[in-house]
Amino acid sequence: MYESMLSVPGGLFGEFDRLRRELDDFFTGGAPASIRSVAPGGYPAINVGNTPGSVEIYAFAPGLDVSKVDITLDRGVLTIVGERPVDLPQAGADGRKVNVYSRERTGGRFTRVISLPDDIDPGRVEATYRDGVLRISVARQEAAQPRRIEVQ
Repeated sequence: MYESMLSVPGGLFGEFDRLRRELDDFFTGGAPASIRSVAPGGYPAINVGNTPGSVEIYAFAPGLDVSKVDITLDRGVLTIVGERPVDLPQAGADGRKVNVYSRERTGGRFTRVISLPDDIDPGRVEATYRDGVLRISVARQEAAQPRRIEVQ
């Protein structure tokens, strides 16, 4: 009997799971899971990860004008400020007002702030923008790099 509830798309347990996620979002306010993660639903969507030699930040932001993006790093806090143009038509081809019924793509100014680990090197930061993805690579300090120790 219960197997049918689990296997049907949009079944009873799927609805309970959806409700639980919505309640979690409502009561936590979309709060991040940890101090170094970011709140879901912000723009641009961001992935933060690390390698042994760097911290990698990927901001998914198609349609940006790179000249309007400002990236700063101050005391371990990376700030990305920018603007994406609003692409809503003000008037149709015949000059009539255009009514918008759904708008899922946001536009306007945005700010994202990311707390970085203590072992970063603020003098070695690279940022590139390609195919709608802003990649920021912050190198780790040489002293924080793992090193192999020879046994004598």
